Amino acid sequence: MGIKEGTYWDKHWELHHHNRETGNVTQISEFLLLGFSEGPELQPLIFGLFLSMYLITVFGNLLIILAISSDSHLHTPMYFFLANLSFVDICFTSTTIPKMLWNIQTQDNVINYAECLSQMYFFLLYAQLDVFLLTVMAYDRFMAICHPLHYTVIMNPRLCGLLVLVSWVISVLNSLLQSLMVLRLTFCTVLEIHHFFCELNQIVDHACSDTFLNDLVIYFNTMLLAAAPLAGILYSFSKIVSTICGISSAQGRYKAFSTCASHLSVVSLFYSTGLGVYLSSAAPQSSHANAVASVMYTVVTPMLNPFIYSLRNRDIKTALKRIVGVPVI
Repeated sequence: MGIKEGTYWDKHWELHHHNRETGNVTQISEFLLLGFSEGPELQPLIFGLFLSMYLITVFGNLLIILAISSDSHLHTPMYFFLANLSFVDICFTSTTIPKMLWNIQTQDNVINYAECLSQMYFFLLYAQLDVFLLTVMAYDRFMAICHPLHYTVIMNPRLCGLLVLVSWVISVLNSLLQSLMVLRLTFCTVLEIHHFFCELNQIVDHACSDTFLNDLVIYFNTMLLAAAPLAGILYSFSKIVSTICGISSAQGRYKAFSTCASHLSVVSLFYSTGLGVYLSSAAPQSSHANAVASVMYTVVTPMLNPFIYSLRNRDIKTALKRIVGVPVI
């Protein structure tokens, strides 16, 4: 990117910030994504690192989807939800990383208003879908372990499809609401987003108009659509642990626990990195720390999910072996 103080920003102000005059207020039409702009010598390393992680994420999750779709033994509720999660993870990383790589390659940090709003919309959409799918998968494991006799009757294809459909509908409506709330804001200074993508909280914080309603919507959104699903996940796993502890044989306990260990690992990784993003954004002078924490949340977690779900899963490894032609570790 080659960022030089003074002249670099002056150049971007003259060439890229074409503002719309509305009365006495200047409405910014383009923003700057500062991202990881430490210096030109680090940019090739950052580019290579993120490109590698993005390709691993896409191909890893694609292999999971192909393995599940091609093996009839994996056409069960658990793997149906896992295939959906893999698809969402591909979309999740694709909303941010390609734009970041393009900015590094072209040495241009500018993103226009419409593109920024679109990126924010899809990021919120797929992040919320991740939350809902992890919650649905926890419910699936709860039914399989705590109510095995009723599992196949309750978790029928119609209910599974309905759960995914409802997750999509709520996520779309929530992202639409958040985006419409941002549309009402006015930005009257150069908006420098200290991130590698258009992050909702930073955009709202930079607005020069009243943001009370935006803050209120974000707060209730966090409580209803993030904390509530987490409570459901914790309840499901508490009942699962209680049921597993009641199994008399050690082999039975191990078999029951192995069916939900991978999901527990993914949930822990997802919410711990998400909490890291929240805590880093709440701390003062934390723009760089927030960007680093967001990498764990938006890139590393989707990249690791295929490995977590496949390494300890014999069915997935068998299906992958048919596809790639070599044994999977």
